[in-house]
Order: sequence, then C-alpha cells, then structure tokens
Amino acid sequence: MAPGLAVAWAVLGPLLGCALALQGGMLYPRESPSRERKELDGLWSFRADFSDNRRRGFEEQWYRRPLRESGPTLDMPVPSSFNDISQDWRLRHFVGWVWYEREVILPERWTQDLSTRVVLRIGSAHAYAIVWVNGVDTLEHEGGYLPFEADISNLVQVGPLSSQLRITIAINNTLTPTTLPPGTIQYLTDTSKYPKGYFVQNTYFDFFNYAGLQRSVLLYTTPTTYIDDITVTTGVEHDSGLVNYQISVKGSNLFELEVRLLDAENKLVANGSGTQGQLKVPGASLWWPYLMHERPAYLYSLEVRLTAQTSLGPVSDFYTLPVGIRTVAVTESQFLINGKPFYFHGVNKHEDADIRGKGFDWPLLVKDFNLLRWLGANAFRTSHYPYAEEVLQMCDRYGIVVIDECPGVGLALPQFFNNVSLQNHMRVMEEVVRRDKNHPAVVMWSVANEPASQLESAGYYLKMVIAHTKALDPSRPVTFVTNSNYAADKGAPYVDVICLNSYYSWYHDYGHLELIQQQLTTQFESWYKTYQKPIIQSEYGAETIVGFHQDPPLMFTEEYQKSLLEQYHVVLDQKRRKYVVGELIWNFADFMTEQSPTRVLGNKKGIFTRQRQPKSAAFLLRERYWKIANETRYSHSVAKSQCLENSLFA
Repeated sequence: MAPGLAVAWAVLGPLLGCALALQGGMLYPRESPSRERKELDGLWSFRADFSDNRRRGFEEQWYRRPLRESGPTLDMPVPSSFNDISQDWRLRHFVGWVWYEREVILPERWTQDLSTRVVLRIGSAHAYAIVWVNGVDTLEHEGGYLPFEADISNLVQVGPLSSQLRITIAINNTLTPTTLPPGTIQYLTDTSKYPKGYFVQNTYFDFFNYAGLQRSVLLYTTPTTYIDDITVTTGVEHDSGLVNYQISVKGSNLFELEVRLLDAENKLVANGSGTQGQLKVPGASLWWPYLMHERPAYLYSLEVRLTAQTSLGPVSDFYTLPVGIRTVAVTESQFLINGKPFYFHGVNKHEDADIRGKGFDWPLLVKDFNLLRWLGANAFRTSHYPYAEEVLQMCDRYGIVVIDECPGVGLALPQFFNNVSLQNHMRVMEEVVRRDKNHPAVVMWSVANEPASQLESAGYYLKMVIAHTKALDPSRPVTFVTNSNYAADKGAPYVDVICLNSYYSWYHDYGHLELIQQQLTTQFESWYKTYQKPIIQSEYGAETIVGFHQDPPLMFTEEYQKSLLEQYHVVLDQKRRKYVVGELIWNFADFMTEQSPTRVLGNKKGIFTRQRQPKSAAFLLRERYWKIANETRYSHSVAKSQCLENSLFA
C-alpha cells in the first residue's frame, strides 16, 4: 500500500465494512398534531483526538462514558464548524476524528408511550460520522452537507431512567480519493524539515474544508405507523394546475390516507385519497420566480392525514408539505419555466461567514436573502455542495431559483474517476434528490463542478452519474459545470444545459481587459455550434480587495472588478437574446480558502465582503439585474402550457 493511502486509512480508522442504509424518506421534521421536535442546538462537549494515529478515542472507547471523563473537553456551539471557534491553532487545520457529546432529558411521554417513535436526526456532519446513543452504536453516515437519521425508540423506551439520553458523535473530516469531495493524504518524509509521521491533507478545490456539526441536530417523534415519504411533481394542463403525489407509509399495511390541497388562504382546492394520485386545480396560481411575475412564489399546502390500525390500537399521523405548481422545460436555446423563457441573473454562493465557518445561522440567511432581493438576483447555484434545507425553504418562499449542486468538486485527478467513487457519487445524488425533490425553487441538478472532463474515464463517469440522476428525477434537467475546452469535454454530450466557468483577463492575460469580448464571444459560439444546447455563464469574476482603487484599473482594485464585469456584460447582452440563458457572478461574498500566496484571507471575488458589505461591483450588478428583470417581467396572468415538441422536460 502506498504511504499516502496508508495514512488515509490510518486517519479514517474503523470506516471499513460500514453499512450505509439509504432506505426510507427524508421528510423535513415539521411539527404537527401527531409530531413533535426537540432542538439540540447549543453547546456540546467537544474533543479532538490528537493522538498520532487519531484512534485513541476508539481504543479507549470514549463513547461508553461521558466525554469529560476521557480528558479535557471544550464547549462547542452546534451548528458551527469547529475550525475557527477555539484559540488552539491545531484545530484550524486538524485532520482526523473529533468527538461531540450532548446529554438530553426527554419528555416522559416520549419514553413511556410505545405508540410513539423517537428519531435522532443530524442535519450535516462533515465528512464521516459514527453516532452512539447511551454508548450503543446507532448510526453511521458518509458524506457532509446532507441529513441522516435513526429510529432510537428501542434505546429510549427501556425503563424508568430512559428519559436520560447521552448522544456521542465522532466525525472524521479526512478526504480520500473515493470521498466526495475527494482529496489525498500526503506524508512529508524529509526529517530535516518535518517531524516523523507529519502529513497534510491535499484538497483540489478553492474553499476551506470546514468540518463538524454544521447544521442542526434534533429529535422528533412520529407515530409507530407513519408517513415516511412524499414525492410531488407538478404540471400545467390548459388553465389547470396538476399535482401528482406518491406517498410511502411505514409501520402497518392497514391504513387510510386522506390528501387535501389548500391554497394560500387555507381554502380547499382539491382532495384525494390513497398512496398515489393526481389533484387538479382549475385556474391554479403558479409558482413563478422572483421578478418574473406580479405574484411570485405562490405556495399551496398539501395536507396528508394517515389513520391506521395497529396492535396498540388506532393511530394517526399528519404532515403538511408546501407545494409550488410549476413546469420546467429546455429547448436547444431556451430554459422555460411555466412555458416562459427564463434568464438566470444571479450569483454563486458559499455557506461561509466569519467564525461560524459553514455553520447554519438564521440571521446570516435572512441577511443574504435581503441582499439577493436588493441586488435583483433571481437565482443562485449551491456551489459546491447542497445547502441547508432551510435555505431551500426560503427560496421556495421568495421565488429564488436554485441550481442544486452536489459535493462533486475537486475531481481533478485521474485516480478520482474509479468505480468506488462512481458508486459513492451516485449514492450522494440519491440523497440529494431524496431531500430536495419537492422544492419548486430547485429547477436543475448539477452533479459536479469543474471535473477533469477532458479525460476518457471522466466521460464515462459523468455519463453514468447524469443518467442515474435523470432516472431518480426525470422532471428536471441535469448539468455539470465545466471549465474544459469545448472540443475536449467528454461529459458535455450528456447534459441538458451547458454551464461554463471562465475567467478571462484574470487567470490568464492578466490585466488585458480589452481581450475579454473577443475571447468570450469565441467561447459561446464554439460551444453552441458544437452542442446546440442553452448555455449559462456559471462563473466569472475578479479578485478585489475592498478599498483598493486605481484608475486606469489594475488587478485587485474595485475598478478592475467593475471593468471586467462590464466587458463580460457586453457579450452576455448580445448572446442572451439567442442561446445564453443565464449569468451567475462568482461570487456573492468573499469566503475562506486554504492559505496560499495567492489568497489574502480567502477568496476575494465576492461583490460583498465576508461581512456582507457591498463593493463597487455590487451596485453595478444591481443596476444590471434590475434592468434585465424589467425587460423580462410578465404581466399578471395564469400561464397556459406552452410545451414545445422538442422540449425535454415538459
């Protein structure tokens, strides 16, 4: 075994042979007459395993007793990334196992009522997690940015003292050639420079590898016979909206389902029964993107009521799902929402701010959405991983369109395109689709960002992941974001929309703004001539240190960022009337990266600072986006189906 690979497995420790269950749904935990939830956010006990092999916690079985008995612990806020919370410099770049613990008192009814099911849900643990409840190995999950959960009823309904709960979570942030995103472990063996056993984590993406419990942890209840999953797809037929539903029930085969669709005024507009069916809404109000309609983001409520007979007697369950009725379609030159051409004018983002790292934060989320609306942005891409579920809920409410991207970033080396990685990538897409399938704001899946798509092995790999994603959800287009040459890209034939990243006059031809229009025009024309598919400029921009000024513009000044954007906009205005269907600036806000001589406290391509203060380019982009919105805004009317024969997603 090669030294690097040997270290990867040493750091990962007991991951081999783990069973990864993907059975069942992943409905967002909502309170209802039959369901309760208990938030576990706040301070947890925390300890990093600094032992040479990072396995001391397993060797001493830290999960068998309170973590404080194993040695010194820190207070760690959840949700947050652990990297920037402490003054211990070792945690900033720590690679290996960290341990979290929280002691909880459960309501008595949860532990005594055997008709109640108790579930532990972790919103995200980057990147591999093992969970113990009262010292019992309960759950394992590979991959950050997505939720996982376990039914712990048999662990809490065991006696009079069962209301006391100790939850222990061990998390490993090591990235290997088969994780998503991938990485490598490198031993530095020159003992004149490095201590014995010294290693570093190599990553192949441009953002900091924040880790920990970065989203909420909670407990919730359902009846023992319960609504496990709901899948909704929508359509438009003449002047009626169509809501197709499929419902999964677990716990009993003897049940009845009542389905009701309520409008925003809580009035019944359609009803049905059974595990699947179609609800027809005459004169339906459609879900429109922000600034595309006078009444955007209209949401109905799908109420599902379950009644069942069990050995413990009759039970009932109740779940409400927000539903937006809309259609998505793609032609060779247009992206259509509700039969109308849609132009993406928005941003790329990162879940990144200050000491929270990638920890979910409501004030930050609301601030970001206020800035998006001020900017006149109607879309963003979840670069380069799925964002918190609450983010997508806000998008549904405000009409912000989402390109939902999985953590397929950093696929830069040939060894990353192997069969194990492929199976893992397809499993991750299953989890993404399972979680996000019912959000009307999600209009397209992205399976990767800037993979080495010029490789033959990458072509097969991307073909398989894209086909798998289409099979999971035939109702949405699928893409990946490329920075390869149009003639060499082996994955482009399989996407529905071409997404291009290019940084003319930034990463090459430094400072030569006069070349952008020619080079960008050539880019668009070459790609469209080759593939005859709509194109999104999915990244473009320039690094800017706030407060730096120079005229004529020089790199890193606010004037240079503005001038570069203006040159792009000239060509985008020419092509958006033909086959370019969107532009997403890189980036919404500055964000943290690994340290390097080219990064001054992170990536500074944001139009806002990391503290969400605007740079000059933000005002330029605001003027542009509102101008585009006013050009393309439609009058208040119910759109009839305008699905074209060559439309792929009618």
